[in-house]
Amino acid sequence: MFPYRVDNPRLGPAVATATIMALNLLVWIALEGMGNEAPLLRALCSFGLIPARLLGHLSPGSPVALGEGLSCTVGSVPAWVTPLSSMFMHGGWFHLISNMWFLWLFGRNVEDVMGVTRYTLFYLLVGFAAAAAQVFADPTSTLPMVGASGAISGIMGAYIVLFPAVRVRLWIFLLVFVTRVNVPAYLMLGYWFLLQVLGANVSALSAEGGGVAYAAHAGGFIAGALLVTVFKRRDLMAQHDALLAAERY
Repeated sequence: MFPYRVDNPRLGPAVATATIMALNLLVWIALEGMGNEAPLLRALCSFGLIPARLLGHLSPGSPVALGEGLSCTVGSVPAWVTPLSSMFMHGGWFHLISNMWFLWLFGRNVEDVMGVTRYTLFYLLVGFAAAAAQVFADPTSTLPMVGASGAISGIMGAYIVLFPAVRVRLWIFLLVFVTRVNVPAYLMLGYWFLLQVLGANVSALSAEGGGVAYAAHAGGFIAGALLVTVFKRRDLMAQHDALLAAERY
């Protein structure tokens, strides 16, 4: 299932969304060396969120095993910085591109009804909530958590509250068959949230855990759905509703 379009008009340019995307790309290039092994590993263990380190159980210089024969040592960057820095980091090109696509697809309309300042603050807060959920779910983990997906999950949680009936166009891949469907946002996003909850429970029961921060995704989504009513602007929401109604007729 891959969303490629939302039938939702916009009030204006998505300045904050575009800026956040640019920052993610800049970090990927300048800090993570575009995925080259040495700078990527160094960045992961210095700026990635490691739950055990954040809770004081892992000190700078400690070795961290990343799997597949890869390892690094914990950097000297203060642990309290990592919930923020990890939000702008990624583990690979596909991780970066897929996250930025979801942010672009769903973030622009959320920014529309919040405005640049509120949207930026909202994005950071749901990102922190996602990080907290992951730390709570696996406090002894020594694996670095990176990615914008926790914050983007918060954007998606806001979207399902703001625009539940807006149509989302999807590519559906079933083995060798490919088709397109058009579904309401609540169906697509609700299904996605259910997968995150199921994944979080499976990871909790697994002895080895997993490489996907399902708890962060679920926590960010819930935080976004709860906080959106505080951050949306009624005047902008009214303008957007009028625009959406006009386009339908």
